[in-house]
Amino acid sequence: MIAPRPAVRRAAAAGLALAACLTVSPAVASAATDRNATGLDRYYRQHLAWGTCVKGPDDTMGRDLEKAGVQCADVTVPLDYAAPGGRTITVAISRLKATDTRHRIGAILLNNGGPGGTAIDSPPAIRQAMKNVGPRYDIVGFDPRFTGRSTPLDCGWPVGTNILSAGLSRASFERQVAFQKNLADKCRTTNASVLPHVTTRNTARDMDVIRGALGERKISYLGYSYGSYLGTVYTQLFPGRYDRVVLDGALAPDDYTPRPLRNALRENEQALSAWADWAARRDGTYGLGRTRAEVLAAIGRIVTASARHPLTVGTGQESFRLDDTQVPLLLFVAIADDTDPARAQLGEQLVVLRKAAAGQPTRLSPQFAALLRLMLTGEHSGEAQSAFLCGDKPAPRDPESYWRDVQRSRAKHPLLGPLVNNIGPCAFWDRPREEPTRVRHDAPALIVAATGDPRTTYRSSLDLHGLLPSSKLLTLKGANRHALYGQYGNSCVDAKVNRYLATGELPAGDETCVKQGG
Repeated sequence: MIAPRPAVRRAAAAGLALAACLTVSPAVASAATDRNATGLDRYYRQHLAWGTCVKGPDDTMGRDLEKAGVQCADVTVPLDYAAPGGRTITVAISRLKATDTRHRIGAILLNNGGPGGTAIDSPPAIRQAMKNVGPRYDIVGFDPRFTGRSTPLDCGWPVGTNILSAGLSRASFERQVAFQKNLADKCRTTNASVLPHVTTRNTARDMDVIRGALGERKISYLGYSYGSYLGTVYTQLFPGRYDRVVLDGALAPDDYTPRPLRNALRENEQALSAWADWAARRDGTYGLGRTRAEVLAAIGRIVTASARHPLTVGTGQESFRLDDTQVPLLLFVAIADDTDPARAQLGEQLVVLRKAAAGQPTRLSPQFAALLRLMLTGEHSGEAQSAFLCGDKPAPRDPESYWRDVQRSRAKHPLLGPLVNNIGPCAFWDRPREEPTRVRHDAPALIVAATGDPRTTYRSSLDLHGLLPSSKLLTLKGANRHALYGQYGNSCVDAKVNRYLATGELPAGDETCVKQGG
């Protein structure tokens, strides 16, 4: 799943689940309901040492936050909520305090998706998106456990993501099996005692500790993508402790699995076809073809060439090699945003790849080079994303089951089928210790969804809406876009979300906005 995060992260980043009793161990269940009896009270009552967000002379993000008036702190939480007297870890948070204190509503907690996405840097952008209501909130970003500035998870992975295609051949798939198993083995070797606690349920528990440490009786929440699942889990574990809840790009619990992208194959094909139509109208710029079919055929030729010999893209130190397991991911990342600038970036990337297929490496744009570094090097590692996916729900163990799924999907979906059905490290992970969260409590949330969302599908948002009868659905028609509020520039969506955040009143019924500009 792709996390919507600021700049590259929010648009795509490679990246990219209840009535009264929850299925948890007795110790964990009591931890959620009786802090004093289980030793959690010290976490809820801790004093937060607010201070600068700047971590060093090269910390540009910290300096930007400081200029915006944001302060940062570390929240101490137990590694294992069933053993709160044991090892502790820290969760990094940031806060942009309310300036309209006379009309202050409370605190709103942010999550940008992932799983494993960070939000320390998000309060200034969200304050801007909230317009007149922003000054009435303390806006709080946090980096979930084992991500960003929180206690880290470092398995020594040499790549930024394990989300790759099975490629065009059985030999390529076998290499993927070995590669993904090696990633899992690295995490087990280095972090075996930690991995069972890298879960969404524990992140939700951390959120409630944050609420308590902030001194809030209830906390509001804005979650994008996977963050909508995290928000749903919070409402189930802690009913009565939340105020206003916005779930943008919402994900139904059953659709959150170690292979969450399988459920969005149709929507991704639709988004890819829409991009191909856009590129065909600009054949004079990109030279990929004058029709959708010609553009898709040109992409197919690039993938085939990368299967014969990895493509060398870039020059000098900004040089990378891409094979048929990696090229499809570039397209998958890009098609989650249907704005012209995002579509143009993909067109420019494919021109580079087409020249590389012809043996003509060309200089990379700074944006393309940054994306390739994110994907292909250990500069940014995807251990946390995989650890959450693998720690929340079990995955099929037999590699042959993945191969069968790849082959079944290849005929109809030759580019994206082998990507979303490929094996991952979860096939080699230890089984989760807790059962997944199921919706047993209603929650009056505002669910925001685009009809063509290629990550968390509109159908999934409808399913979550059905599980939460008091929720209301805000639909954006005609957009192949993941993550809307404050990011897509749709004034209708932004205004309706802000009205809810200002008043706390959901609309009387479901509402609809339309994509602007066609």
